[in-house]
Amino acid sequence: MADPKLVPAQQPAERESAWLEGLQANGYRITDSRRAVVAVLAAAEQALLANEIYDLARAHHDKLGLVTVYRTLEKLEELDYVQQVHRPDGTHAYLPAFDGHQHLLMCENCGRVEVFDGDDLGDFSRRLEGESGFEIHDHWLQFTGLCADCH
Repeated sequence: MADPKLVPAQQPAERESAWLEGLQANGYRITDSRRAVVAVLAAAEQALLANEIYDLARAHHDKLGLVTVYRTLEKLEELDYVQQVHRPDGTHAYLPAFDGHQHLLMCENCGRVEVFDGDDLGDFSRRLEGESGFEIHDHWLQFTGLCADCH
Protein backbone atom coordinates (compact mmCIF):
# COMPACT_ATOMS: atom_id res chain seq x y z
CA MET A 1 0.00 0.00 0.00
CA ALA A 2 1.32 3.46 -0.88
CA ASP A 3 2.25 5.81 1.95
CA PRO A 4 -0.49 8.36 2.66
CA LYS A 5 0.36 11.95 1.77
CA LEU A 6 -1.68 15.05 2.65
CA VAL A 7 -2.72 17.11 -0.37
CA PRO A 8 -2.36 20.91 -0.23
CA ALA A 9 -5.62 22.75 -0.78
CA GLN A 10 -6.16 25.09 -3.72
CA GLN A 11 -6.26 28.76 -2.73
CA PRO A 12 -9.87 29.88 -2.00
CA ALA A 13 -9.72 32.90 -4.35
CA GLU A 14 -8.50 30.71 -7.23
CA ARG A 15 -11.15 28.11 -6.49
CA GLU A 16 -13.92 30.73 -6.27
CA SER A 17 -12.91 32.33 -9.57
CA ALA A 18 -12.69 28.96 -11.35
CA TRP A 19 -16.09 27.86 -10.03
CA LEU A 20 -17.81 31.09 -11.08
CA GLU A 21 -16.24 30.85 -14.55
CA GLY A 22 -17.31 27.21 -14.78
CA LEU A 23 -20.87 27.96 -13.73
CA GLN A 24 -21.11 30.75 -16.29
CA ALA A 25 -19.55 28.60 -19.03
CA ASN A 26 -22.24 25.98 -18.34
CA GLY A 27 -25.07 28.47 -18.76
CA TYR A 28 -25.74 29.36 -15.12
CA ARG A 29 -26.34 33.00 -14.21
CA ILE A 30 -23.94 34.49 -11.68
CA THR A 31 -26.19 36.25 -9.18
CA ASP A 32 -25.12 37.89 -5.92
CA SER A 33 -26.77 35.02 -4.04
CA ARG A 34 -24.92 32.37 -6.03
CA ARG A 35 -21.67 34.32 -5.67
CA ALA A 36 -22.12 34.37 -1.86
CA VAL A 37 -22.63 30.58 -1.68
CA VAL A 38 -19.60 29.98 -3.90
CA ALA A 39 -17.44 32.29 -1.75
CA VAL A 40 -18.33 30.39 1.43
CA LEU A 41 -17.76 26.95 -0.06
CA ALA A 42 -14.56 27.90 -1.88
CA ALA A 43 -13.05 28.97 1.45
CA ALA A 44 -14.42 26.03 3.48
CA GLU A 45 -11.87 24.14 5.55
CA GLN A 46 -14.51 21.92 7.06
CA ALA A 47 -17.59 20.14 5.78
CA LEU A 48 -20.58 22.47 6.03
CA LEU A 49 -24.28 21.68 6.30
CA ALA A 50 -26.59 23.53 3.91
CA ASN A 51 -27.96 25.66 6.76
CA GLU A 52 -24.38 26.53 7.86
CA ILE A 53 -23.60 27.62 4.30
CA TYR A 54 -26.80 29.67 4.34
CA ASP A 55 -25.87 31.41 7.61
CA LEU A 56 -22.31 32.18 6.49
CA ALA A 57 -23.32 33.32 3.00
CA ARG A 58 -25.96 35.71 4.36
CA ALA A 59 -23.07 37.78 5.71
CA HIS A 60 -22.10 38.35 2.05
CA HIS A 61 -25.63 38.74 0.71
CA ASP A 62 -28.48 39.27 3.18
CA LYS A 63 -31.22 38.57 0.61
CA LEU A 64 -30.03 34.98 0.11
CA GLY A 65 -32.69 32.28 0.40
CA LEU A 66 -32.19 28.71 1.57
CA VAL A 67 -33.67 27.36 -1.68
CA THR A 68 -30.92 29.18 -3.59
CA VAL A 69 -28.31 27.49 -1.38
CA TYR A 70 -29.71 24.05 -2.25
CA ARG A 71 -29.97 24.86 -5.97
CA THR A 72 -26.42 26.21 -6.04
CA LEU A 73 -25.13 23.14 -4.18
CA GLU A 74 -26.85 20.94 -6.76
CA LYS A 75 -25.21 22.82 -9.64
CA LEU A 76 -21.78 22.79 -7.96
CA GLU A 77 -22.11 19.03 -7.40
CA GLU A 78 -23.12 18.46 -11.03
CA LEU A 79 -19.94 20.25 -12.11
CA ASP A 80 -17.83 18.26 -9.59
CA TYR A 81 -16.80 21.41 -7.71
CA VAL A 82 -18.20 20.30 -4.36
CA GLN A 83 -18.60 16.91 -2.79
CA GLN A 84 -21.16 15.68 -0.32
CA VAL A 85 -19.61 13.92 2.69
CA HIS A 86 -20.97 12.09 5.71
CA ARG A 87 -20.40 13.72 9.07
CA PRO A 88 -19.98 11.55 12.17
CA ASP A 89 -23.41 12.67 13.43
CA GLY A 90 -25.06 11.08 10.37
CA THR A 91 -25.78 14.29 8.48
CA HIS A 92 -24.59 15.15 4.98
CA ALA A 93 -22.36 18.15 4.49
CA TYR A 94 -20.47 19.77 1.61
CA LEU A 95 -16.86 20.69 0.94
CA PRO A 96 -14.74 21.47 -2.10
CA ALA A 97 -14.32 18.34 -4.23
CA PHE A 98 -11.04 16.51 -4.40
CA ASP A 99 -8.72 16.65 -7.39
CA GLY A 100 -8.46 13.15 -8.80
CA HIS A 101 -8.75 10.09 -6.62
CA GLN A 102 -8.27 11.27 -3.07
CA HIS A 103 -9.80 10.60 0.32
CA LEU A 104 -10.37 12.50 3.52
CA LEU A 105 -9.82 12.72 7.25
CA MET A 106 -12.56 14.53 9.18
CA CYS A 107 -12.39 15.74 12.78
CA GLU A 108 -15.40 14.62 14.81
CA ASN A 109 -15.11 17.66 17.06
CA CYS A 110 -14.34 20.76 14.96
CA GLY A 111 -15.16 19.38 11.49
CA ARG A 112 -11.72 20.15 10.03
CA VAL A 113 -10.99 18.17 6.87
CA GLU A 114 -7.69 17.04 5.37
CA VAL A 115 -7.45 15.34 1.98
CA PHE A 116 -4.88 12.64 1.33
CA ASP A 117 -3.46 10.45 -1.46
CA GLY A 118 -1.91 7.03 -1.07
CA ASP A 119 -4.45 4.24 -1.06
CA ASP A 120 -3.57 1.28 -3.22
CA LEU A 121 -6.69 -0.82 -2.79
CA GLY A 122 -6.34 -2.62 -6.15
CA ASP A 123 -5.62 -6.09 -4.71
CA PHE A 124 -8.38 -5.72 -2.14
CA SER A 125 -10.86 -4.56 -4.80
CA ARG A 126 -10.03 -7.48 -7.09
CA ARG A 127 -10.49 -9.98 -4.24
CA LEU A 128 -13.78 -8.36 -3.32
CA GLU A 129 -14.95 -8.52 -6.95
CA GLY A 130 -14.07 -12.22 -7.07
CA GLU A 131 -15.87 -13.03 -3.83
CA SER A 132 -18.94 -10.89 -4.44
CA GLY A 133 -19.43 -11.02 -8.20
CA PHE A 134 -19.60 -7.22 -8.26
CA GLU A 135 -17.74 -5.22 -10.88
CA ILE A 136 -16.26 -2.38 -8.81
CA HIS A 137 -15.97 0.96 -10.60
CA ASP A 138 -14.96 3.24 -7.76
CA HIS A 139 -14.55 3.53 -4.01
CA TRP A 140 -14.56 6.30 -1.45
CA LEU A 141 -12.65 6.33 1.81
CA GLN A 142 -13.28 8.64 4.75
CA PHE A 143 -11.69 8.47 8.18
CA THR A 144 -13.14 10.23 11.21
CA GLY A 145 -11.38 10.99 14.47
CA LEU A 146 -9.87 13.95 16.28
CA CYS A 147 -7.45 16.41 14.68
CA ALA A 148 -4.24 17.48 16.41
CA ASP A 149 -5.96 20.58 17.87
CA CYS A 150 -8.88 18.61 19.36
CA HIS A 151 -7.25 15.58 20.96
